[in-house]
Amino acid sequence: MRQTHTLAVAATILLLAAGCTKTDTADAADAKPVAAVNGTEISQDVWNLYVKARHNGKAAADLTPEQRTETLDELIGMYAGAQEAKKQNLTAGEDGARIELVNTSSMTELLFKKFVDGKEPTEEELKAEYDSRVADLPKVEFHARHILVDDEAKAKDLIAQIDKGASFEKLATENSKDGSATEGGDLSWFMATQMVKPFSDALQQLEIGKYTATPVKSEFGWHIIKLEETRAATPPPYESVKPQLGPMVKQKKFEAHLKELVKAAKIERTPTEVAN
Repeated sequence: MRQTHTLAVAATILLLAAGCTKTDTADAADAKPVAAVNGTEISQDVWNLYVKARHNGKAAADLTPEQRTETLDELIGMYAGAQEAKKQNLTAGEDGARIELVNTSSMTELLFKKFVDGKEPTEEELKAEYDSRVADLPKVEFHARHILVDDEAKAKDLIAQIDKGASFEKLATENSKDGSATEGGDLSWFMATQMVKPFSDALQQLEIGKYTATPVKSEFGWHIIKLEETRAATPPPYESVKPQLGPMVKQKKFEAHLKELVKAAKIERTPTEVAN
């Protein structure tokens, strides 16, 4: 007995990740539908994608007649099931909202692909994006150590020991619960933005060679932080990040395009409903 429903769900999930190219659908664009369910046609495009997802990338021509019949039956079952779900108004509520969001996101993704197709950023645009990103980077890097423990009382006790001359590095090795313990709490060089906010805020208040006089609480536990040194931050070379800049430029252009679409659209907001 075939588990049609299970197969259909699995195939749908695969289909979302399978993707397609222009050549996948070009020949099927003007082809007749493979079936119709209560008047709703199942196009060749949908059929080809379903077969590809259901049979690990194979084309319909690669299947046996029995496999093609079975696969089409499954697809027809999906359409019939979807139609019944609409009749029963099952698209109301959270499940329906999830479907709507998926559909809306997918359509926007299609628009993005069409918008950027054949529009590779110029060298000038890439360099401008690089300069913009570099300008937003922190100007200072920090070299620090820390001791991370689970409770405040223990952290205060360790600070008291450091105040009396105990080695910060030794206490970190013996007490810190994270991986830096093996390095005497050494976190090497980093930018403040790479750390959680309580840690970052406390660190930037320290003088070189000093440590926090009181424990700093974060989502990871209680920190004792010692600032070893600072240096001017060096941005990555342009050529090393150039491949990453193109998608950034395309995304920025598309976001500007969406803003123009919103400006041209008739928007009616309901603040009270959003707040609720």
